[in-house]
Formats: sequence, structure tokens, C-alpha cells
Amino acid sequence: GLAHGRHCHRQRENGSGSGSGSGSGSGSARPQPPEPSLLRFLVCPLSKRPLRYEEATNELINEELGIAYPIIDGIPNMVPEAARMTHKKPPAEGSEQP
Repeated sequence: GLAHGRHCHRQRENGSGSGSGSGSGSGSARPQPPEPSLLRFLVCPLSKRPLRYEEATNELINEELGIAYPIIDGIPNMVPEAARMTHKKPPAEGSEQP
């Protein structure tokens, strides 16, 4: 009985919190971008090259390796295990040759 009551309370609390947020509630629904000052210092742990922030997917992109690191609550998850392949098309033939 105790556990059930606690569960109901948590659900009710959750519902009211999302509706009557004082400004911060609406922001939490959208992906939170990382701190710009933080981005300048971030490099890919694999290639040690700077990463590009992709606002659409809220990820840090490594174009060179074709991988993307997810950003959770404004914190980049910079472990290779968390990265996903972006599966970008390789550059057109002839663009690499001088």
C-alpha cells in the first residue's frame, strides 16, 4: 500500500510541474545546448580535433570520423561508446584530389 501511494504522489507532482513552470519549465522541453565556453575546449577524444555543435540533433559532430556525441541536459556525453555514426555521404569523387 505504501509504495502505491508514493507512486501516485510522484505522478501527480510531475503533472503539475510541467504545466505551471515559471519560465524554466518551457525551456526543459527543448534540448539544452551546452555552454558556448565549454564548446571551445571540447575536442573529440578519438581524433583530438574540435567538434561542431549540431543544434538540430543536439549533438557534437566529428565530421572527420563521421560520429556524433549526444548531449544530455547540456552535458556532452563524450564517450566513444555513446557516439553514433552520422552515416554522412562521403565527399564526391574528385573533391579530395587536387
